[in-house]
Amino acid sequence: MIAPDRPYPRPTAQVEPYFEVLGLTDTLRFIEEFGGTEIYIAKNPRTRSSVVALLGFDKANALTSISHRLQPRVPLAKKWRACAYKAQGLATVEIARKLGVTDVAVRNWLKVGEVQNHAQRKSTPLPPLPLFPDL
Repeated sequence: MIAPDRPYPRPTAQVEPYFEVLGLTDTLRFIEEFGGTEIYIAKNPRTRSSVVALLGFDKANALTSISHRLQPRVPLAKKWRACAYKAQGLATVEIARKLGVTDVAVRNWLKVGEVQNHAQRKSTPLPPLPLFPDL
């Protein structure tokens, strides 16, 4: 999951709109606060808004410009967040506590992320498999 040209993991399709507008740190904060819940992004955010309180007016306003790309329910993105927290230097047990999962689950997710990262860095593609292998 971690792309070779940047220290943070590539966001999933559900997380990408948030990531484009908010960046890594604020996307993580937003998902921590609202993940798994339905959220309404107001066209004209007010200062009393919980989104404004968390992100500030400018970023809350920026979310309105992409609200058509957002799902009604904020994704939890636990696997992606585990890789992002690891890229920030958090220990496995800290990640597990933040996500409310076991350290075993986090280790498995990180292992899969490392394998995907390694596969992305390979410069030579694998040869195609034959359509009709010899029997």
